[in-house]
Amino acid sequence: MARFGVIACAALISTALTVPPALAQPARAGPAYDVLVKGGTVYDGSGRKPFRGDVGIRDGLIVYVGHHAPARATRIIDARGKAVAPGFINAMSQTALSLLTSPLAESDLRQGVTLVVVGEGTSAGPLTPEMLEELHRSGRVPTDLQWRTLDQFAALLKARGVAVNVASWVGGSTLRRNVLGLADRAPTAEDIAGMRSLVRHAMEEGALGVSTALIYPPGAYAKTDELVALAEQSAQCGGLFASHIRSEGDRFLQALDELISISRRSGAPAELFHIKVGGPDNWPMMPVALEKIRAAREAGVRISANMYSYAASGTGLTASVPPWVQQGGWEAFMARIKDPVIRARVIAEMRDPRPDWENVMRGAGGAQGVVLSSFRTEALRPLAGRTLAEVAKQRGGEPEEVLLQLIEEDGSRIEAFYFTMSEDNLRLQLRQPYVSIGSDAAAISITPETMAGGAHPRAFGTFARIYSKYVREEKLLTVQEAVRRMTSLPAAHYRLDGRGWLKSGFAGDVVVFDPARMADRATYAQPFRFAEGVEAVLVNGVPTVVGGEPTGALAGRFVRGRAWTGRPGGGCRATASEWPWEPAEKADRRWQ
Repeated sequence: MARFGVIACAALISTALTVPPALAQPARAGPAYDVLVKGGTVYDGSGRKPFRGDVGIRDGLIVYVGHHAPARATRIIDARGKAVAPGFINAMSQTALSLLTSPLAESDLRQGVTLVVVGEGTSAGPLTPEMLEELHRSGRVPTDLQWRTLDQFAALLKARGVAVNVASWVGGSTLRRNVLGLADRAPTAEDIAGMRSLVRHAMEEGALGVSTALIYPPGAYAKTDELVALAEQSAQCGGLFASHIRSEGDRFLQALDELISISRRSGAPAELFHIKVGGPDNWPMMPVALEKIRAAREAGVRISANMYSYAASGTGLTASVPPWVQQGGWEAFMARIKDPVIRARVIAEMRDPRPDWENVMRGAGGAQGVVLSSFRTEALRPLAGRTLAEVAKQRGGEPEEVLLQLIEEDGSRIEAFYFTMSEDNLRLQLRQPYVSIGSDAAAISITPETMAGGAHPRAFGTFARIYSKYVREEKLLTVQEAVRRMTSLPAAHYRLDGRGWLKSGFAGDVVVFDPARMADRATYAQPFRFAEGVEAVLVNGVPTVVGGEPTGALAGRFVRGRAWTGRPGGGCRATASEWPWEPAEKADRRWQ
């Protein structure tokens, strides 16, 4: 890995400029700026027209944004001919635990991402001893790493070092497992009180709010009133309610109604994770859904959404298996599907054209729309890249039976691409001013271990693809609007104070990139390809990418939510109405 100062592209860095002492600001010994990004086209994150100018950083903070920095700098990054913007915010990332083994977060960092928001449904805390032991057994976490709470996880990241900033939700499924285990049952009043107490504690440790993933067990077992209770506690701590909603298929509109209702009843602003609707029969629902969101926002419901720039989702084959059979965890699931009677019932429900659960394979139009992505066992890895229909034909079985066989043989949920979405709907979603960008993927480096685990191209190309496809090719967005969607929009909605704008006093998270060269290179067949076009990245003022290559610097921090005060019991209010919800920096678009 190239080190800072030894990069071939040395033109990015030069000696300090000499200016008259009278112009140096503020007065201090030596240069006024640690880093000066000079001569670039400055996109400040607001969505307004850019200007040519400089960005000066000192002690990790932006101290100058203007046409000409009137002082000397220790280090200069020459940004002439390039865009200069706030570091991009990955509004929906799956990278929490992977940061323990891939701290450089290269697939995101090389796209200009400086902050990842993690914790869809499950979060790194709070954990029971059994939950941590399960992570150790899975191989996802080294056995010598110990933590239980979100705050302890933040301390672990700080001690080990990470290249990007990290903010986290507290997961609804994580809360349920702490109190109810993996049981599919309604919580008692005592259970609800226990989960609300965990929400409060996590919020005071810095969580942004409560997030849910309502198609996966055990989150799928939670009913609306339970979710309202958790969202209400989040709101009382200044937090949000975020959700992978209960259906992105046949019941998409009803699931969206539930999210809007939870937000309205609880007082918590809502975030719709990776907005999409699957299946050709359901594609016409998207305009209806967007009208529902527009009406809700006009009525005062604070709801925004994020999306990734691909027509295929990525999740496990278990997303095509009824949730009830997965109750109780992996071993219970395996035991059930070995029972011939239960197995026959599961297969029948998988074939049901109108199931009362979310069958993602159905949204892909059947087995021909499901491409197998990665396996745990070496023997099955040659099947990667083939459709489930092809594998079923080769094995001489029906797709539903072969899907269960593969899960049994691999001992895992098996990752797959589900080609469910419409390109026209992607464009329609992207036109909405409240839609930000999130990869829904882990940020990783390219190693033998990560390549063995497979990846969706969105991990390596989500942000770059916005510029190459939707800015340059289709002219759906301007550069300044694309920057806003990746910076001030998620910062304002998530209340990431001091992030998302190029403004004096804000964190020194800056990306220098070439809008004419930004491009995704990752494909479904070859996902392990870094994007192109990012020249330099600063994280908290530290050069983390120079000349397009990571420097190895680990300058990221854990970014805390509004209820964090540094001590327990200090951050939550009696009612949600006590929290001001005007958008940060009074942005010119309603709630950004």
